[in-house]
Amino acid sequence: MHEWRYSYTERMNIELRQLRCLVAISEAGSFTDAAIELGVSQAAVSRNLASLESSLGVRLVQRTTRSATLNAAGERTLRHARRILSGLADLEKDARSGGSTLRLGYTWAALGRHTVEFQRRWAVAYPLVDLQFVRTNTPTAGLAEGRADVSILRLPPDPKYFDLVLIGVEKRYCAMASDDPLATHRSVTLAQVAERPLVIDGRTGTTSVALWPGDAQPTSTIPTHNVDDWLTVIGSGRARGVSAAATAHQYRRPGLTYRLIRDAPPVGVYAAWSRADPPSERTAVIELLAGLYA
Repeated sequence: MHEWRYSYTERMNIELRQLRCLVAISEAGSFTDAAIELGVSQAAVSRNLASLESSLGVRLVQRTTRSATLNAAGERTLRHARRILSGLADLEKDARSGGSTLRLGYTWAALGRHTVEFQRRWAVAYPLVDLQFVRTNTPTAGLAEGRADVSILRLPPDPKYFDLVLIGVEKRYCAMASDDPLATHRSVTLAQVAERPLVIDGRTGTTSVALWPGDAQPTSTIPTHNVDDWLTVIGSGRARGVSAAATAHQYRRPGLTYRLIRDAPPVGVYAAWSRADPPSERTAVIELLAGLYA
């Protein structure tokens, strides 16, 4: 019996990096994007997934040349992986801070013009709870990865795993190079924006070509993977971008101009958290944010 237990333990030698790869593949939708998110090579992602599947003795991901989709076994494993990684993140957080830290996740611009005021009000109202802003370039801004307790999102997450509250809305702005012809306008229209290529972050950005009617969409798009690349492409004059007001406030750079899009629908701003492990501070966060966005 002892011999069997030893063999089983060896076979089930699962590593955290394998679980992180599975989560990244699920969030990113491809091995290439998962590798970018994790900061490793695509080959490393493939090896880690293969090792995980070998340890479990079951295929977890359906692969094609362009995408990777979790099958039923993969979805079940993903739920366990998220719980394990979240639990380890909580362990690290508690060990370092004595359980008195709230991690507020975001992808691009946090709370925009409200960010500093929120920090000040939090420090006054809850001096014993350290507030940390954590930027994570994933669709859930760190919730699924266990890096955030509450996240500020402008695209609603999967309601099966996360709870959320709409705390406000923001207007949309067009980002463009300062020598763009539209830079002389006080505001612009969606039709005007579409006259040039559109740069899109399909993972964490708030805009897709669906913002335009089918017969008036931009003729071409340029994909990017994070806000820094998005800003670089726009600043070069190759394309325009569309984002929420928070981006226009947070990322003011030389050679870059923002103009209000007067006929675009607003962007919702949400506070979200894990349904399985809701943070005790969520009510306090919602109340402070509601006051700022009112």
